[in-house]
Amino acid sequence: MMGWFGRWIAAAVLWVAFTSMAGAETLASTVGQWGLLGSWAVDCGARPDRDKGALLTYEIRKDGRVMYRRNFGEARDENEVVSATVNAEGLLDVMVYFPALHQAREFGLLLQKDGSLRAIYNRSERGEYTIRDGKYVATGAPTPAQQRCD
Repeated sequence: MMGWFGRWIAAAVLWVAFTSMAGAETLASTVGQWGLLGSWAVDCGARPDRDKGALLTYEIRKDGRVMYRRNFGEARDENEVVSATVNAEGLLDVMVYFPALHQAREFGLLLQKDGSLRAIYNRSERGEYTIRDGKYVATGAPTPAQQRCD
């Protein structure tokens, strides 16, 4: 009886480890195949600035985690991408956990025909939008296209 139980526990541990690795590989492959990896900015030649444009970088760490780094010039942070899926329209739906904000945010990104990237929506886990339908909620202005900087 103990031998059977020990084998069952070993199998369960292996299954959990395998599914965790498979999930990380799926996330990494999704963002990689979609074309998100690298650095993006509205103006790659400009110094990063909170008001004039940040440098946003998506990368895969050696441990397989997908990270989202934001460089605002005077401030920087690094946050983990916890999910990414491509919807039927080709929009990449990304969820990032921001420990400093104690929240996850979900945003939809569109890779345009010219290779630029545009934010179509950005919302909190409570459904509060800062960007909706490709426009800033506060001003109604369209989100700018971001260029790949690397």
